[in-house]
Amino acid sequence: MKAFLKNYRQAPRKVRLVAGLIRGKNVEEAVVLLNFLAKRARLPIKKLLLSAVANAAQMGIEKENLFIKELKVDKGIVMKRMMPAAMGTGHRINRRTSHLALVLGEKVVKKEKGKKPARNALHSDADREVKKVSIKKIGTKKK
Repeated sequence: MKAFLKNYRQAPRKVRLVAGLIRGKNVEEAVVLLNFLAKRARLPIKKLLLSAVANAAQMGIEKENLFIKELKVDKGIVMKRMMPAAMGTGHRINRRTSHLALVLGEKVVKKEKGKKPARNALHSDADREVKKVSIKKIGTKKK
């Protein structure tokens, strides 16, 4: 239920904007969100998500029970390029890449437990024994 994308040619800062929108959502909800998003990173993230769903299907897990447990966007390699500038000089341009790691989790359906009786019903006043304590005055002795 994992899928990885390495050296995706877009800056991690821009990819994280899309990743933050779908992190923690159901798979179906995330796919719908990615279909209507106007960001370049949506297509590779959608492809990565569908790849992870296919991996889960190979393990026999239903698509309806899956959610995005973890989606990390890390810095990849940086390709350094030069832009020609005035007087024979050059300015450096960094072509940044991203590494994406997607982990899907499976929802666990919780079984309802039987209701417990209220605490007051378990311990009624008749069951409790009350001890009476006498209080002595503490003071100094008179001479």
